[in-house]
Amino acid sequence: MTEPLPLPHALLRQAARTLAAGGVVAYPSETVWGLAAHPQQEAGIQRLYALKGRDAAKPVQVSCASAADGAALVHRSAEWHALTDCWPGPLTLVAPASADCPPLLAPEGRVGIRVPDHPVALALLRLCGGALATTSCNLSGEPAALTEAQAQATGLGDLTLPDGGAPCLGLPSTVFLLPERRVLREGALPEAALWARLAEAESR
Repeated sequence: MTEPLPLPHALLRQAARTLAAGGVVAYPSETVWGLAAHPQQEAGIQRLYALKGRDAAKPVQVSCASAADGAALVHRSAEWHALTDCWPGPLTLVAPASADCPPLLAPEGRVGIRVPDHPVALALLRLCGGALATTSCNLSGEPAALTEAQAQATGLGDLTLPDGGAPCLGLPSTVFLLPERRVLREGALPEAALWARLAEAESR
């Protein structure tokens, strides 16, 4: 059974057109509010960095509609396959980028992949081909927006999508580095849950 759209389809199409034209869209996720650019629009990614005031050497992540959408962008490992069971959810996996990953998204040869667990974010991702370049909705060094009103107040998005009635947790995603197995940031997903998932996979 198809899930009902969380927002009017016309609004999602407008957001997709904005991204395809090199614009930046503010959108809700289950962690914090985000900013998105189209991964195939170099001008859009550069604008995302400029609006946010983000260091060009600091990569953004790629949010995907599914683990399969993210898999094409990385060199996968056993750890990757074990931890993608945590998706959709507040986990970002940083892995060596494949040749299919746009170089702007992997400035040091690695790319962070996440599948959000929010109906609006997922609907937008599916409409845009399964992947978007994303980062938190805030100026660099400032707290991330946690509500639609806060996202709009930043003035960073050419368009701001409503949350469709699904609020965010207020915590960022946990970031895990592969293949080194190192937690770069503990966020909404407890570190213990990652080690438990890896141990379970290895015991099979």
